[in-house]
Amino acid sequence: MAASYNKVILMGNLTRDPELRYTPKGTAVAKIGLAVNRQWKSESGEQKEEVTFVDIEAWGRQAEVIAQYMKKGSPLFMDGRLKLDTWEDKNTKQKVSKLRVVLENFSFVGGNREGGSGGGSRPMASSSPAPVSAPEPSEPDMPASEPDDVPF
Repeated sequence: MAASYNKVILMGNLTRDPELRYTPKGTAVAKIGLAVNRQWKSESGEQKEEVTFVDIEAWGRQAEVIAQYMKKGSPLFMDGRLKLDTWEDKNTKQKVSKLRVVLENFSFVGGNREGGSGGGSRPMASSSPAPVSAPEPSEPDMPASEPDDVPF
């Protein structure tokens, strides 16, 4: 059997303010949207651009830090893993699926942020007592088949 590798590396801007919620057991969960731009020249020399919108989920202390320091438009460099959620639509009873990224590590990008010092790119771990790259819980409060149970 061949080995598997599931890693996503993205850099883009938040499309909305982070939505921070807590599971019934008190684990922080943040939902964020990220816009990732791609620019290229067509064969005719015309400048082209496309935007990909990605839904991202952060857990634990990382979720709290992102919710505290990030807002719509903030740049973010992150890596994580793809996760496919499937469930049955309550109205149509059809099977529905959604692909998202579960954040594993991140760095703030850019200069001044509210409440932070200016400067270039720097990982959050250097200014926070809790490491940003700490592994998130194995989603104990999140049922695999019912993403609607997350309190969003």
